[in-house]
Amino acid sequence: MTAEKRPHHHGDLRAALIAAGVSLVRKGGPDALSIRKAAALAGVSHAAPAYHFPSLADLRTAVIAQGYREFTQSMETELAGASVSPRDRILAAGRGYLRFALASPGLFHLMFGGSSRDETSDELCTAADAAYDVLRRISAPIVPGAAGAEGNEMFVWSLVHGLASLTLAKSEGAADPEAAIALYEAILPDLRYRTDPAGA
Repeated sequence: MTAEKRPHHHGDLRAALIAAGVSLVRKGGPDALSIRKAAALAGVSHAAPAYHFPSLADLRTAVIAQGYREFTQSMETELAGASVSPRDRILAAGRGYLRFALASPGLFHLMFGGSSRDETSDELCTAADAAYDVLRRISAPIVPGAAGAEGNEMFVWSLVHGLASLTLAKSEGAADPEAAIALYEAILPDLRYRTDPAGA
């Protein structure tokens, strides 16, 4: 009896294609992503991804969501070793932010660039919200100014994101994360924090 032909050998083709897409973007930047290339890297025919990813935008959306999950994990890993000091926690999350951005510039640019994606994707929204929740948590102890809590979040985000973007722009692919982290720690200004964390 002839064995039934199977289109692929992956237990989870969708996950394999996302992993392949992430790898392509890490190596070649946002423009390196294609369904055909992801299929080849995953070891399946170029038609196999169609069920999971009918268009490139669908695959791109899933790759971006995975980028956000890894981004969040990088920040949470640094936070796990930080003290309860609000400043230390802002610095720790910033270290995770910079380490991710400088280690995976292609993925970072894809996530925060203008590439077409499905903004209504539950997977993408959940992953992006989890990343922003880290920013919200570390900014909560800062005494609100005229722009309120959201202004504090935007300030912290702008500082670390701007530094990551400028470092990548100047580095030409050879960014030094430790130098960027040292600069971030030096330029983070003294902020006023709530005396009652529960009120944050």
